[in-house]
Amino acid sequence: MGYDQIPVVLPAAPPGRGLTTAQRRRRSVARTLAEHGLVETLSYPFVGEDDLDALGVPADDPRRRAVRLRNPISEAQPLLRTDLMVTLLATARRNVARGDQDVALFELGLVTLPRQGAPAAPALPGGRRPSDDELAALHASVPPQPRHVAAVLTGQRDRSGWWGAGRAADWTDALALARAVADVVGVTLEVRPERDRAPWHPGRTARLSVGATVVGHAGELHPQVLERLDLPPRSVGLELDLDALVAAGGDDPVQAVPVSTFPVAKEDVALVVDESVAVQDVVAAIRRGAGELLESVRLFDVFRGEQLGEGKKSLAFSLRLRATDRTLTAQDAAGVRKAVVAKAAKAVGAQLRS
Repeated sequence: MGYDQIPVVLPAAPPGRGLTTAQRRRRSVARTLAEHGLVETLSYPFVGEDDLDALGVPADDPRRRAVRLRNPISEAQPLLRTDLMVTLLATARRNVARGDQDVALFELGLVTLPRQGAPAAPALPGGRRPSDDELAALHASVPPQPRHVAAVLTGQRDRSGWWGAGRAADWTDALALARAVADVVGVTLEVRPERDRAPWHPGRTARLSVGATVVGHAGELHPQVLERLDLPPRSVGLELDLDALVAAGGDDPVQAVPVSTFPVAKEDVALVVDESVAVQDVVAAIRRGAGELLESVRLFDVFRGEQLGEGKKSLAFSLRLRATDRTLTAQDAAGVRKAVVAKAAKAVGAQLRS
């Protein structure tokens, strides 16, 4: 039987309305990062053990469990990447080596995450279409390949010139970009400190979550990693599981929020907490205490000093309060402030700074 004996079957085009919701959101993410001044790049998904060593990935890290190719393009890179940062940092390294110290790159790409105990791919027969069971077995053997988004910033974030001094990129820029991605997708990130995740700095990195699911990290890269890769000191980056973010965003359209015609009331509150308490936990307590009258809460100052005591810090927040049906009185604002302090004291042991 030859190829000329195989019948030609033209598949029917499924009806639709253009791009899917996931496709539109992925394009919006790329457009948003480009609008923030980053350049999109594409890299090959092939890495080697030396690449993971340079990033300081521990031997027992799940990212070391990668798919190994039987016929790799290069014997030095026989593995399929398990995250984007390893290949994006290599791209940044090449740009820096060519004299560009101020690099701002991002990439959307697939990573390959093999499952432990996954079945081997079956050998399919030739000359006929595989059965549904055979195709199901084939799909079961293919490892998950989620789409990630990653970014790297080195050198100056704001260029210097006749208008004044520039500003070096820092961890706040990486976190702001991560939040911009989440806003486009339609989710809210929970931010907590990350102390043990290569290639990140243990004291200047955030672990980003949606609910109980960790979706990525953002912050400063470890100084030893930057030294091994010949990248500028204090370089920063981020990596997010874009598929997980899109799934968390759902398919529902964004609902417009009515604009209140009543004026805003402002309250500032400074809370003293233990150094180990995360800002995210304090903000959550403030939101619960303020209730429906809280329009927004913003951290505007962090203070440490002898008068607070060892192991203590003061977090100052600006609260915007507004009602939908009336103008808030001074008594309303004071009541919210009192409820916020009480809730923060119960939740995280906070005390009102005198």
